[in-house]
Amino acid sequence: MSHLIDSTPHDRRGFLRSLGGGFGSLAFAAMAAGEALDPLAPKKPHFAPKAKRVILLWMQGGPSQVDLFDCKPRLKREGGEKIPFVVNSTKIRSEETARLLPPVADFKQVGGAGLWMSDLMPHLAKKVDELCWLRGMVTDSPAHPAAIRLFQTGSSQFVRPSMGSWITYGLGTENRNLPAFMVISPMLYGDDGSPLHYSNGFLPTIYQGMRLGDARTPVKNSKIGYLGDSSLSADLQRQHLDLIQARNRMDQEMAGADPNVEGLIQSYELAFRMQVQAPEVFDVMRESEATRELYGMGEDATDNFGRKCLMARRLAEAGVRYIQVTDNGWDHHGKIGTTLRKSATGIDKPLTGLLTDLKARGLLEDTLVVWTGEFGRTPFDQSMGGARADAGRDHNPNCWTMFMAGAGVRQGMVHGETDEYGWKAINDQVHVHDLHATILHLMGLDHERLTYRHSGRDFRLTDVHGNVVRKILS
Repeated sequence: MSHLIDSTPHDRRGFLRSLGGGFGSLAFAAMAAGEALDPLAPKKPHFAPKAKRVILLWMQGGPSQVDLFDCKPRLKREGGEKIPFVVNSTKIRSEETARLLPPVADFKQVGGAGLWMSDLMPHLAKKVDELCWLRGMVTDSPAHPAAIRLFQTGSSQFVRPSMGSWITYGLGTENRNLPAFMVISPMLYGDDGSPLHYSNGFLPTIYQGMRLGDARTPVKNSKIGYLGDSSLSADLQRQHLDLIQARNRMDQEMAGADPNVEGLIQSYELAFRMQVQAPEVFDVMRESEATRELYGMGEDATDNFGRKCLMARRLAEAGVRYIQVTDNGWDHHGKIGTTLRKSATGIDKPLTGLLTDLKARGLLEDTLVVWTGEFGRTPFDQSMGGARADAGRDHNPNCWTMFMAGAGVRQGMVHGETDEYGWKAINDQVHVHDLHATILHLMGLDHERLTYRHSGRDFRLTDVHGNVVRKILS
Protein backbone atom coordinates (compact mmCIF):
# COMPACT_ATOMS: atom_id res chain seq x y z
CA MET A 1 0.00 0.00 0.00
CA SER A 2 1.27 3.47 -0.80
CA HIS A 3 1.41 6.00 2.04
CA LEU A 4 2.18 9.04 -0.14
CA ILE A 5 0.14 12.06 0.79
CA ASP A 6 -0.18 14.80 -1.79
CA SER A 7 -2.66 17.18 -3.33
CA THR A 8 -4.00 16.31 -6.76
CA PRO A 9 -2.01 17.28 -9.86
CA HIS A 10 -4.88 19.53 -10.92
CA ASP A 11 -4.77 21.49 -7.65
CA ARG A 12 -0.99 21.88 -7.82
CA ARG A 13 -0.95 22.98 -11.45
CA GLY A 14 -3.71 25.44 -10.79
CA PHE A 15 -1.82 26.91 -7.87
CA LEU A 16 1.40 27.29 -9.84
CA ARG A 17 -0.30 28.75 -12.88
CA SER A 18 -2.07 31.25 -10.66
CA LEU A 19 1.34 32.75 -10.01
CA GLY A 20 1.05 34.20 -13.50
CA GLY A 21 3.48 34.98 -16.31
CA GLY A 22 6.67 33.13 -17.07
CA PHE A 23 7.37 32.25 -13.46
CA GLY A 24 4.33 30.02 -13.22
CA SER A 25 5.26 28.27 -16.45
CA LEU A 26 8.88 27.76 -15.47
CA ALA A 27 7.89 26.68 -11.99
CA PHE A 28 5.54 24.02 -13.28
CA ALA A 29 8.16 22.65 -15.65
CA ALA A 30 10.74 22.57 -12.87
CA MET A 31 8.34 20.86 -10.50
CA ALA A 32 7.47 18.23 -13.11
CA ALA A 33 11.16 17.52 -13.65
CA GLY A 34 11.67 17.24 -9.90
CA GLU A 35 8.82 14.76 -9.51
CA ALA A 36 10.58 12.41 -11.91
CA LEU A 37 13.68 12.41 -9.70
CA ASP A 38 13.39 10.18 -6.64
CA PRO A 39 16.77 9.28 -5.12
CA LEU A 40 15.13 7.16 -2.40
CA ALA A 41 13.03 5.02 -4.73
CA PRO A 42 13.66 1.28 -4.16
CA LYS A 43 16.62 0.09 -6.24
CA LYS A 44 17.59 -3.35 -7.42
CA PRO A 45 20.44 -4.91 -5.43
CA HIS A 46 23.44 -6.46 -7.17
CA PHE A 47 22.15 -9.94 -6.33
CA ALA A 48 19.35 -11.57 -4.35
CA PRO A 49 19.59 -10.24 -0.77
CA LYS A 50 19.12 -12.17 2.45
CA ALA A 51 18.16 -9.05 4.39
CA LYS A 52 15.98 -6.06 3.53
CA ARG A 53 16.93 -3.89 6.48
CA VAL A 54 19.50 -3.52 9.27
CA ILE A 55 19.06 -2.75 12.96
CA LEU A 56 22.41 -1.75 14.48
CA LEU A 57 22.45 -1.87 18.28
CA TRP A 58 25.45 0.32 19.01
CA MET A 59 27.01 -0.03 22.48
CA GLN A 60 29.29 2.97 22.43
CA GLY A 61 32.36 2.76 24.64
CA GLY A 62 33.54 -0.83 24.15
CA PRO A 63 31.82 -3.72 25.98
CA SER A 64 34.20 -6.04 27.83
CA GLN A 65 34.37 -9.36 26.00
CA VAL A 66 36.09 -11.19 28.88
CA ASP A 67 33.33 -10.25 31.33
CA LEU A 68 30.39 -10.96 29.04
CA PHE A 69 30.91 -13.57 26.33
CA ASP A 70 34.52 -14.78 26.08
CA CYS A 71 35.20 -17.14 28.99
CA LYS A 72 38.88 -17.31 30.02
CA PRO A 73 39.58 -19.74 32.90
CA ARG A 74 43.29 -18.89 32.91
CA LEU A 75 42.50 -15.19 33.35
CA LYS A 76 40.39 -16.10 36.35
CA ARG A 77 43.10 -18.34 37.85
CA GLU A 78 45.90 -15.82 37.39
CA GLY A 79 44.00 -12.70 38.42
CA GLY A 80 46.24 -10.25 40.26
CA GLU A 81 49.44 -11.50 38.64
CA LYS A 82 51.74 -9.52 36.35
CA ILE A 83 50.85 -9.31 32.66
CA PRO A 84 52.51 -12.33 30.96
CA PHE A 85 52.34 -10.89 27.44
CA VAL A 86 53.87 -7.87 25.69
CA VAL A 87 51.71 -4.76 25.57
CA ASN A 88 52.33 -2.63 22.50
CA SER A 89 52.62 0.79 24.09
CA THR A 90 51.94 2.53 20.79
CA LYS A 91 48.45 1.00 20.71
CA ILE A 92 47.45 0.45 24.36
CA ARG A 93 48.34 2.60 27.32
CA SER A 94 49.18 0.76 30.53
CA GLU A 95 51.09 1.25 33.75
CA GLU A 96 53.79 -0.97 35.23
CA THR A 97 51.49 -1.59 38.17
CA ALA A 98 48.73 -3.09 36.02
CA ARG A 99 47.78 -6.67 36.84
CA LEU A 100 45.58 -9.31 35.24
CA LEU A 101 41.99 -8.62 36.22
CA PRO A 102 39.80 -11.72 36.48
CA PRO A 103 36.25 -11.64 35.10
CA VAL A 104 33.90 -9.62 37.26
CA ALA A 105 31.03 -12.05 36.64
CA ASP A 106 30.49 -15.79 36.81
CA PHE A 107 30.38 -17.82 33.60
CA LYS A 108 28.23 -20.85 32.90
CA GLN A 109 27.26 -22.93 29.89
CA VAL A 110 23.94 -22.02 28.30
CA GLY A 111 21.90 -23.11 25.28
CA GLY A 112 21.83 -26.41 23.47
CA ALA A 113 25.46 -26.12 22.40
CA GLY A 114 26.70 -25.25 25.90
CA LEU A 115 28.07 -21.81 25.00
CA TRP A 116 29.91 -20.14 27.88
CA MET A 117 28.36 -16.82 28.88
CA SER A 118 28.48 -14.69 32.02
CA ASP A 119 25.53 -14.18 34.34
CA LEU A 120 25.33 -10.46 33.50
CA MET A 121 22.74 -10.97 30.74
CA PRO A 122 20.43 -13.83 31.81
CA HIS A 123 17.66 -12.93 29.34
CA LEU A 124 19.98 -12.96 26.34
CA ALA A 125 21.39 -16.30 27.53
CA LYS A 126 18.09 -17.88 26.48
CA LYS A 127 18.72 -16.73 22.89
CA VAL A 128 22.31 -17.87 22.36
CA ASP A 129 21.35 -20.66 19.96
CA GLU A 130 19.69 -18.11 17.66
CA LEU A 131 22.73 -15.83 17.45
CA CYS A 132 25.89 -15.76 15.35
CA TRP A 133 28.88 -14.84 17.51
CA LEU A 134 32.05 -13.19 16.21
CA ARG A 135 34.81 -13.36 18.83
CA GLY A 136 37.76 -12.33 16.68
CA MET A 137 36.78 -8.76 15.82
CA VAL A 138 39.71 -6.35 15.37
CA THR A 139 40.09 -2.68 14.56
CA ASP A 140 42.88 -0.17 13.94
CA SER A 141 42.82 2.24 16.88
CA PRO A 142 42.44 2.15 20.68
CA ALA A 143 41.04 5.71 20.67
CA HIS A 144 37.29 6.25 20.65
CA PRO A 145 37.16 8.94 17.92
CA ALA A 146 39.17 6.94 15.38
CA ALA A 147 37.60 3.56 16.21
CA ILE A 148 34.07 4.94 16.08
CA ARG A 149 34.70 6.70 12.77
CA LEU A 150 36.18 3.53 11.31
CA PHE A 151 33.19 1.43 12.33
CA GLN A 152 30.58 3.96 11.31
CA THR A 153 32.15 5.21 8.07
CA GLY A 154 34.97 2.84 7.05
CA SER A 155 37.66 5.46 7.63
CA SER A 156 39.36 6.50 10.86
CA GLN A 157 40.99 9.63 9.43
CA PHE A 158 38.72 11.26 6.86
CA VAL A 159 35.12 12.39 6.62
CA ARG A 160 33.33 9.63 4.75
CA PRO A 161 29.70 8.59 4.28
CA SER A 162 28.35 6.39 7.05
CA MET A 163 27.36 2.77 6.53
CA GLY A 164 23.66 3.65 6.78
CA SER A 165 24.10 6.29 4.09
CA TRP A 166 25.87 3.82 1.77
CA ILE A 167 23.09 1.26 2.20
CA THR A 168 20.28 3.75 1.54
CA TYR A 169 22.23 5.11 -1.44
CA GLY A 170 22.50 1.59 -2.81
CA LEU A 171 18.97 0.38 -2.10
CA GLY A 172 16.64 3.33 -1.50
CA THR A 173 13.75 2.81 0.89
CA GLU A 174 10.47 0.93 1.13
CA ASN A 175 8.51 3.76 2.75
CA ARG A 176 8.61 7.30 1.36
CA ASN A 177 6.76 8.70 4.38
CA LEU A 178 9.64 7.95 6.75
CA PRO A 179 13.42 8.46 6.68
CA ALA A 180 15.37 5.68 5.00
CA PHE A 181 18.07 5.93 7.69
CA MET A 182 17.07 6.55 11.30
CA VAL A 183 19.43 7.16 14.25
CA ILE A 184 18.00 6.93 17.77
CA SER A 185 19.79 8.74 20.63
CA PRO A 186 23.29 9.16 19.16
CA MET A 187 26.11 10.80 21.09
CA LEU A 188 26.67 14.33 19.81
CA TYR A 189 29.17 15.77 22.25
CA GLY A 190 32.88 15.50 22.99
CA ASP A 191 35.45 13.38 21.21
CA ASP A 192 33.18 10.33 21.23
CA GLY A 193 30.17 11.90 19.56
CA SER A 194 29.62 13.67 16.26
CA PRO A 195 26.89 14.01 13.60
CA LEU A 196 29.62 12.85 11.17
CA HIS A 197 29.04 9.32 12.48
CA TYR A 198 25.74 9.17 10.59
CA SER A 199 26.57 11.69 7.91
CA ASN A 200 26.08 11.35 4.18
CA GLY A 201 29.63 12.68 3.65
CA PHE A 202 30.04 13.34 -0.05
CA LEU A 203 26.92 11.36 -1.00
CA PRO A 204 23.80 13.43 -1.79
CA THR A 205 22.30 15.01 1.30
CA ILE A 206 19.11 12.96 1.21
CA TYR A 207 21.11 9.90 2.35
CA GLN A 208 22.07 11.40 5.72
CA GLY A 209 20.62 9.75 8.81
CA MET A 210 17.77 11.48 10.60
CA ARG A 211 18.35 11.84 14.31
CA LEU A 212 15.83 11.30 17.09
CA GLY A 213 17.08 12.89 20.32
CA ASP A 214 20.57 12.36 21.70
CA ALA A 215 22.33 10.23 24.27
CA ARG A 216 21.89 12.78 27.07
CA THR A 217 18.09 12.89 26.78
CA PRO A 218 15.69 10.06 27.70
CA VAL A 219 14.11 8.92 24.46
CA LYS A 220 10.60 9.41 25.84
CA ASN A 221 11.40 13.13 25.96
CA SER A 222 12.85 13.19 22.44
CA LYS A 223 11.00 14.04 19.28
CA ILE A 224 11.61 15.18 15.73
CA GLY A 225 10.86 18.88 15.75
CA TYR A 226 8.73 20.91 13.39
CA LEU A 227 6.89 18.00 11.82
CA GLY A 228 3.66 19.94 11.72
CA ASP A 229 2.17 23.42 11.92
CA SER A 230 -1.19 23.41 13.66
CA SER A 231 -1.90 26.94 12.45
CA LEU A 232 -2.06 25.84 8.80
CA SER A 233 -4.15 23.19 7.09
CA ALA A 234 -2.38 20.41 5.21
CA ASP A 235 -3.63 21.84 1.89
CA LEU A 236 -2.21 25.28 2.64
CA GLN A 237 1.11 23.79 3.79
CA ARG A 238 1.26 21.85 0.53
CA GLN A 239 0.71 25.05 -1.44
CA HIS A 240 3.43 26.87 0.48
CA LEU A 241 5.83 24.00 -0.09
CA ASP A 242 4.99 23.88 -3.80
CA LEU A 243 5.91 27.53 -4.13
CA ILE A 244 9.23 27.05 -2.33
CA GLN A 245 10.06 23.92 -4.32
CA ALA A 246 9.17 25.57 -7.62
CA ARG A 247 11.57 28.39 -6.86
CA ASN A 248 14.28 25.92 -5.85
CA ARG A 249 13.80 23.98 -9.07
CA MET A 250 13.93 27.15 -11.13
CA ASP A 251 17.20 28.10 -9.43
CA GLN A 252 18.55 24.63 -10.24
CA GLU A 253 17.68 25.11 -13.91
CA MET A 254 19.20 28.59 -14.09
CA ALA A 255 22.36 28.02 -12.02
CA GLY A 256 23.01 24.36 -12.65
CA ALA A 257 22.45 21.30 -10.54
CA ASP A 258 23.57 21.56 -6.93
CA PRO A 259 23.42 18.37 -4.82
CA ASN A 260 22.96 20.39 -1.64
CA VAL A 261 19.92 22.18 -3.05
CA GLU A 262 18.58 18.89 -4.36
CA GLY A 263 19.00 17.38 -0.90
CA LEU A 264 17.13 20.32 0.60
CA ILE A 265 14.29 19.86 -1.86
CA GLN A 266 13.98 16.19 -1.04
CA SER A 267 14.19 16.88 2.69
CA TYR A 268 11.30 19.35 2.48
CA GLU A 269 9.20 16.75 0.71
CA LEU A 270 10.07 14.04 3.24
CA ALA A 271 9.25 16.36 6.15
CA PHE A 272 5.82 17.08 4.68
CA ARG A 273 5.05 13.39 4.19
CA MET A 274 6.34 12.48 7.65
CA GLN A 275 3.58 14.55 9.26
CA VAL A 276 1.14 11.76 8.49
CA GLN A 277 2.98 8.59 9.56
CA ALA A 278 5.92 9.51 11.80
CA PRO A 279 3.95 10.50 14.93
CA GLU A 280 2.15 7.15 14.84
CA VAL A 281 5.29 5.07 14.30
CA PHE A 282 7.18 6.72 17.16
CA ASP A 283 4.26 6.39 19.58
CA VAL A 284 5.21 3.18 21.38
CA MET A 285 2.25 3.58 23.75
CA ARG A 286 0.08 2.27 20.91
CA GLU A 287 1.54 -1.16 21.65
CA SER A 288 -0.18 -3.60 24.01
CA GLU A 289 0.78 -3.73 27.66
CA ALA A 290 2.21 -7.20 27.12
CA THR A 291 4.48 -5.96 24.32
CA ARG A 292 5.69 -3.00 26.36
CA GLU A 293 6.46 -5.34 29.25
CA LEU A 294 8.39 -7.63 26.89
CA TYR A 295 10.76 -4.74 26.16
CA GLY A 296 11.12 -3.74 29.82
CA MET A 297 9.15 -0.52 29.53
CA GLY A 298 7.98 0.82 32.87
CA GLU A 299 10.99 -0.58 34.73
CA ASP A 300 13.56 1.96 35.86
CA ALA A 301 16.61 0.06 34.64
CA THR A 302 15.26 -0.89 31.21
CA ASP A 303 12.61 1.66 30.23
CA ASN A 304 14.86 3.92 28.15
CA PHE A 305 16.55 1.24 26.06
CA GLY A 306 13.31 -0.69 25.87
CA ARG A 307 11.58 2.27 24.25
CA LYS A 308 14.43 2.60 21.75
CA CYS A 309 14.25 -1.07 20.80
CA LEU A 310 10.48 -0.98 20.43
CA MET A 311 10.80 2.09 18.20
CA ALA A 312 13.35 0.19 16.13
CA ARG A 313 10.94 -2.68 15.63
CA ARG A 314 8.13 -0.30 14.61
CA LEU A 315 10.44 1.49 12.17
CA ALA A 316 11.59 -1.83 10.69
CA GLU A 317 8.00 -2.95 10.33
CA ALA A 318 7.17 0.32 8.57
CA GLY A 319 9.88 -0.19 5.94
CA VAL A 320 12.81 1.91 7.22
CA ARG A 321 16.00 0.57 5.62
CA TYR A 322 18.65 1.22 8.30
CA ILE A 323 18.03 1.84 12.01
CA GLN A 324 20.72 2.58 14.56
CA VAL A 325 19.99 2.46 18.28
CA THR A 326 22.70 3.88 20.53
CA ASP A 327 23.36 3.01 24.17
CA ASN A 328 26.31 4.86 25.64
CA GLY A 329 28.07 4.31 28.95
CA TRP A 330 30.11 1.22 27.99
CA ASP A 331 33.52 2.81 28.65
CA HIS A 332 34.29 1.07 31.93
CA HIS A 333 37.68 2.41 33.01
CA GLY A 334 36.81 2.14 36.69
CA LYS A 335 34.56 0.21 39.06
CA ILE A 336 33.80 -2.24 36.28
CA GLY A 337 32.31 -4.74 38.70
CA THR A 338 29.32 -2.45 39.26
CA THR A 339 29.25 -0.25 36.18
CA LEU A 340 29.29 -3.10 33.66
CA ARG A 341 26.51 -4.89 35.50
CA LYS A 342 24.41 -1.72 35.37
CA SER A 343 25.01 -1.32 31.62
CA ALA A 344 24.24 -4.99 30.91
CA THR A 345 21.07 -4.95 33.01
CA GLY A 346 19.85 -1.87 31.16
CA ILE A 347 19.89 -3.60 27.77
CA ASP A 348 19.41 -7.30 28.56
CA LYS A 349 15.63 -7.52 28.70
CA PRO A 350 14.95 -4.94 25.93
CA LEU A 351 17.45 -6.54 23.57
CA THR A 352 16.00 -9.99 24.15
CA GLY A 353 12.50 -8.59 23.77
CA LEU A 354 13.42 -7.11 20.40
CA LEU A 355 14.78 -10.42 19.10
CA THR A 356 11.70 -12.26 20.40
CA ASP A 357 9.28 -9.74 18.91
CA LEU A 358 11.00 -9.63 15.51
CA LYS A 359 10.91 -13.42 15.30
CA ALA A 360 7.26 -13.65 16.35
CA ARG A 361 6.24 -11.18 13.65
CA GLY A 362 8.29 -12.85 10.93
CA LEU A 363 10.53 -9.81 10.65
CA LEU A 364 13.71 -11.60 11.66
CA GLU A 365 13.58 -13.54 8.39
CA ASP A 366 14.60 -10.44 6.42
CA THR A 367 16.04 -8.17 9.13
CA LEU A 368 19.73 -8.24 10.11
CA VAL A 369 20.32 -7.34 13.77
CA VAL A 370 23.88 -6.34 14.70
CA TRP A 371 25.03 -5.84 18.33
CA THR A 372 28.49 -4.38 18.87
CA GLY A 373 30.73 -1.65 20.20
CA GLU A 374 33.78 -0.05 18.61
CA PHE A 375 36.40 -2.28 20.35
CA GLY A 376 36.89 -4.49 23.40
CA ARG A 377 38.59 -4.14 26.78
CA THR A 378 41.95 -5.25 28.18
CA PRO A 379 42.25 -8.38 30.36
CA PHE A 380 44.27 -6.36 32.85
CA ASP A 381 43.44 -3.66 35.36
CA GLN A 382 44.61 -0.32 34.08
CA SER A 383 45.22 0.69 37.72
CA MET A 384 42.94 3.67 37.96
CA GLY A 385 43.04 4.44 41.66
CA GLY A 386 44.98 1.30 42.50
CA ALA A 387 42.32 -0.32 44.71
CA ARG A 388 40.39 -3.36 43.52
CA ALA A 389 37.11 -1.51 44.08
CA ASP A 390 38.25 0.97 41.45
CA ALA A 391 39.50 -1.61 38.97
CA GLY A 392 38.67 -1.02 35.33
CA ARG A 393 39.72 -2.07 31.87
CA ASP A 394 41.33 0.00 29.14
CA HIS A 395 40.50 -0.03 25.41
CA ASN A 396 41.51 -3.08 23.41
CA PRO A 397 41.43 -2.98 19.58
CA ASN A 398 43.06 -6.43 19.33
CA CYS A 399 39.81 -8.33 19.92
CA TRP A 400 36.21 -8.00 20.91
CA THR A 401 33.00 -10.03 20.74
CA MET A 402 29.88 -9.03 18.82
CA PHE A 403 26.88 -10.93 17.54
CA MET A 404 24.42 -10.85 14.66
CA ALA A 405 20.98 -12.38 14.30
CA GLY A 406 18.38 -12.81 11.63
CA ALA A 407 18.52 -12.80 7.87
CA GLY A 408 21.39 -14.67 6.26
CA VAL A 409 23.59 -15.56 9.25
CA ARG A 410 24.10 -18.97 10.84
CA GLN A 411 22.44 -19.57 14.18
CA GLY A 412 24.33 -20.86 17.21
CA MET A 413 27.71 -20.36 15.55
CA VAL A 414 30.87 -19.04 17.19
CA HIS A 415 33.37 -17.63 14.69
CA GLY A 416 36.83 -16.56 15.81
CA GLU A 417 39.02 -17.27 18.80
CA THR A 418 41.16 -15.25 21.19
CA ASP A 419 44.20 -16.21 23.26
CA GLU A 420 44.00 -17.61 26.78
CA TYR A 421 43.64 -14.16 28.30
CA GLY A 422 41.27 -12.49 25.84
CA TRP A 423 44.03 -10.11 24.74
CA LYS A 424 44.30 -10.83 21.01
CA ALA A 425 42.33 -12.57 18.26
CA ILE A 426 44.35 -15.58 17.13
CA ASN A 427 42.00 -17.37 14.74
CA ASP A 428 39.42 -16.25 12.16
CA GLN A 429 39.99 -12.54 12.72
CA VAL A 430 37.33 -10.24 11.30
CA HIS A 431 38.38 -6.66 10.64
CA VAL A 432 35.79 -3.89 10.57
CA HIS A 433 36.20 -3.69 6.78
CA ASP A 434 35.34 -7.40 6.56
CA LEU A 435 32.23 -6.86 8.67
CA HIS A 436 31.14 -3.99 6.40
CA ALA A 437 31.64 -6.17 3.32
CA THR A 438 29.57 -8.92 4.94
CA ILE A 439 26.70 -6.64 5.96
CA LEU A 440 26.54 -5.19 2.44
CA HIS A 441 26.61 -8.73 1.01
CA LEU A 442 23.64 -9.75 3.15
CA MET A 443 21.78 -6.72 1.79
CA GLY A 444 22.49 -7.87 -1.76
CA LEU A 445 25.26 -5.36 -2.38
CA ASP A 446 28.77 -6.08 -3.66
CA HIS A 447 31.06 -3.88 -1.56
CA GLU A 448 33.46 -3.51 -4.50
CA ARG A 449 30.70 -2.38 -6.87
CA LEU A 450 28.87 -0.01 -4.51
CA THR A 451 30.87 3.10 -5.40
CA TYR A 452 30.42 6.85 -5.75
CA ARG A 453 32.54 9.16 -7.87
CA HIS A 454 34.04 11.99 -5.83
CA SER A 455 37.13 14.18 -6.27
CA GLY A 456 38.23 12.31 -9.33
CA ARG A 457 38.01 8.73 -8.07
CA ASP A 458 35.51 6.08 -7.04
CA PHE A 459 34.98 5.65 -3.30
CA ARG A 460 33.36 2.79 -1.41
CA LEU A 461 32.56 1.95 2.22
CA THR A 462 35.39 -0.58 2.48
CA ASP A 463 37.94 1.65 0.68
CA VAL A 464 40.40 -0.87 -0.84
CA HIS A 465 39.87 -3.52 1.84
CA GLY A 466 37.31 -6.03 3.04
CA ASN A 467 36.39 -9.65 2.48
CA VAL A 468 32.97 -11.20 2.99
CA VAL A 469 33.04 -13.57 5.99
CA ARG A 470 31.41 -16.46 4.17
CA LYS A 471 31.80 -18.96 7.03
CA ILE A 472 29.04 -17.24 8.99
CA LEU A 473 26.53 -17.09 6.11
CA SER A 474 23.57 -19.44 6.25
